[in-house]
Order: sequence, then C-alpha cells, then structure tokens
Amino acid sequence: MPKFVLIGSGLAGGLLAAYLGRRGYEVDLYERRADPREGNMVGGRSINLALSTRGIHALEQIGIADEVLRHAIPMRGRMIHPAKAEQAPIFTPYDVDPNKHINSIGRAALNTTVIEAAQRYPNVRVYFNHKCTDVDLDSATAHLLDSSVEAGVSPASSENQIIHASGDAVIGVDGAFSAVRQSMQLKIGNFEYDESYLAHGYKELTIPPGQDGSWRMEKNALHIWPRKSFMMIALPNPDGSFTCTLFWEFEGSRSFATTKTDDDVRRFFDEEFPDAVPLMPNLLDDFKNNPTGSLVTIRCSPWYYQDKVALVGDAAHAVVPFYGQGMNAAFEDCVVLDECLAQFPPTTAGPSGGGQDRQRAFAEYFQRRKINADALADLALENFTEMRDKTASRTFRAKKKLDHFLEATLPGIYLPLYTMVTFTRIPYSEAARRARLQDGIVYSGLVALIALVALLIFMMVR
Repeated sequence: MPKFVLIGSGLAGGLLAAYLGRRGYEVDLYERRADPREGNMVGGRSINLALSTRGIHALEQIGIADEVLRHAIPMRGRMIHPAKAEQAPIFTPYDVDPNKHINSIGRAALNTTVIEAAQRYPNVRVYFNHKCTDVDLDSATAHLLDSSVEAGVSPASSENQIIHASGDAVIGVDGAFSAVRQSMQLKIGNFEYDESYLAHGYKELTIPPGQDGSWRMEKNALHIWPRKSFMMIALPNPDGSFTCTLFWEFEGSRSFATTKTDDDVRRFFDEEFPDAVPLMPNLLDDFKNNPTGSLVTIRCSPWYYQDKVALVGDAAHAVVPFYGQGMNAAFEDCVVLDECLAQFPPTTAGPSGGGQDRQRAFAEYFQRRKINADALADLALENFTEMRDKTASRTFRAKKKLDHFLEATLPGIYLPLYTMVTFTRIPYSEAARRARLQDGIVYSGLVALIALVALLIFMMVR
C-alpha cells in the first residue's frame, strides 16, 4: 500500500491519519508541537470550538463521535447581551427545531481523541516535536527539524537534527501558515495565493466558574455582546467556566493600540460590557498577558501537486471564525479526500503505488472542495458583520422569526442559510446560492404584499 507523510497533527491531521490508517495506508504523522496529551496546549488562543453537523458526520465515519460529544456542551442559540446592564439578555434559538444545536468543545480534548483514534491503527505512527522546514515536491520528501526529547542526543550542529521523511505523497495539514503550502508557493510556477487580514484582532479572556463549580451565565448558549464595530463572545466549558473572545480593531481612537493601562481597560469594559465585568475577576491579567491574535483568510490554488503533495484544512483554506465552520470544513475535507481515494484506488503495481490514480483522486478532491471553501470564506466574513452589528437589532430578530416560520410552514422547501450551513451537509456554495434565491423570493413577496395592501387601502378611500 502507498505511504503518506502527514505534516500537522492538529484536529484535521489526526482525523485524516485515522481515515488513511483505516484504509490500510502506511501513515507517518509529524507535528511541530509537543504531545497535547501531556498537557502542552498553549492557552490564551481561544481554545473553544463549535462542533456541528459536518464535523460530527466526519467523526461518526471513524466511530468516535459519541466519544467526542461526551466532552461537549450543547449551545441551542445566541444569548444577546445589550449594552445597558439593566436590560436582560435576549435568547435567539438557532433553529425552529429545539433539538438542533452546536456543541462547544475544548481543543485539547478533541485533539487528544482524534490522535488516539489514529493510533489505534498499527500502520499509523505519530511523531511530536518535529517541525517541517521544507518539502521536496517531486520526491514527496519532507525535511523536518527534530527537537524531541526522545531523540536523547545533543547534536553538534543543527544539520544533525534534520530528518528526511519520504513517502508516496506528503499531505500538509499544518494550518494557516503551512510549511507544505509555502513549499508549493515557491516551487509551482502557476500557484495562486491570496492572504487577507481583518482590521480586527482577537484576545482571549475568561469567566471562571462559581464557587460551587456552576456556570454563572446560561450554560446552553453562545453569548454575544454585539457593539456595532466590535464584539465579545463567550462559549461554555465543562468545568463551569466560559472562554470569552474580544474581537476589536487593532488601530483607531478606541482600539487595542490605544487601550494600554489598567484604567483604560477597566473603563472600556465597564462602558461596553457592564454585565460581564463582575464575572471576570482576572480581566486585567488576561487582557495584559494573553496575546492579541490576527484574523486571516487564505485562498490558494491548486491544492495539490501531481500525485505527490496535497493540502487539507486551514493549509488550503483558512477562514475567519465567525461561522464556527473552520474545523467542521477541515473535517469535511477529510471525508471528501477519503471518498476520492476510494473512488480512484491504486491500480498500478510498483513503487509509485498507483500514482496516476492518486493524482486523479487529488484533482477530484480539489474540484469538489475549492468552490465550497471559497463560499465559506465569504460567508464567514459576512457573518462577522451580522454578529457584531445586526444581532442586536429588532429587524434581525424579526428576520430570524420569519425564517423559522417559513421553515416550519414549508418543511424541506425553505431552509434558512444558517440551518443549511450548520445543520446540514449541503455544500457551502449550494447553501449560499439557495439562500440568495430564497431571500429574493421572500423580499419580492413582501414587496408585492405591501403593494397589494396599499392598493386596497387606496381603493377603499376613493
């Protein structure tokens, strides 16, 4: 069977290793960080994830969905926190069906589960503390810097730390700043690449549990403090805490750049998030010590090179987090790539392991996923505006109620965009197209209805 070298044992890397291992492929999985099962997860980077239908389906195929969901907390809707502390938060369900919810889950628990799922296959080997520095595309060889304690040696020169991992194919599952993709950028003449950043950054903050370990806000909701040009969100954790994330401009008269002193921070939060401040005893320390992250969208093409190299997840299509679909889309990549490898199995004997068939599989995977990754990138950017600005408005809530009414009245015919993206496996591009069509019909109908009412009133008063 062919051998795959996977770079990156994050969420999608671990899951893809399990999929390939299940098919009998030899898999060597390399990760630059230490083993997350040894408590090496880095805090301060908004560790919560929103697992929904697409991601759950991917986990089900490998038999670990129930195991993962034991660590998850259902979130049935958005809890919108007004700017005035005396106004009560407003709950808006995600769907007309109360059983449909997204799941808050910690990155460490999920990462551990997918890695252990991969290691159940004896043909999968995982190596931590190995940083990819370069990939030779034509020979499918990854060059890695071995910094593992297990190496047990203190090499005289850095060259002695370089190892060369070869296979029939290298798959980059190494995130938004992928070393595998960078090698493709440098060595493929027609490689297209676009990297765009929001003017906003993000900072992780914490609401700790109550003294009895209880949640100090509604547990089964995604909390949002929408403030027009910026916002804060909070997701629940099993220990009773909430992981909060402030999304705010890097620069400006009121921004990360201008809010430096403790008084500045306290004043800002007292003015904008008055109901949250009493729940955040470590606010000043969190704000001062946690890094300010950037928000990037990455689009590239192609996602593969011959039968030798392919990209999966954020390495191919990083998106901003405002639809909660980055991880789910990466998991869906694993499902589709697995399907494509099954559609074009190796048929050629010899050391190449059926390279022509693998190239057809990579090409089909790219064809199926690229259009949907681009659609998701657009949806995620649009949803940032919705979350920080529109969720607080009565018009937005009225539109959501209309969506739910039409969905209940026309089951299987009318589906809100959020429902299609989050609670179905309809391709992202198809969901976006269908939502535009539905909105056009609904708005045209409302205009026609208003015109009819106006005409009737005009005729009655004549």
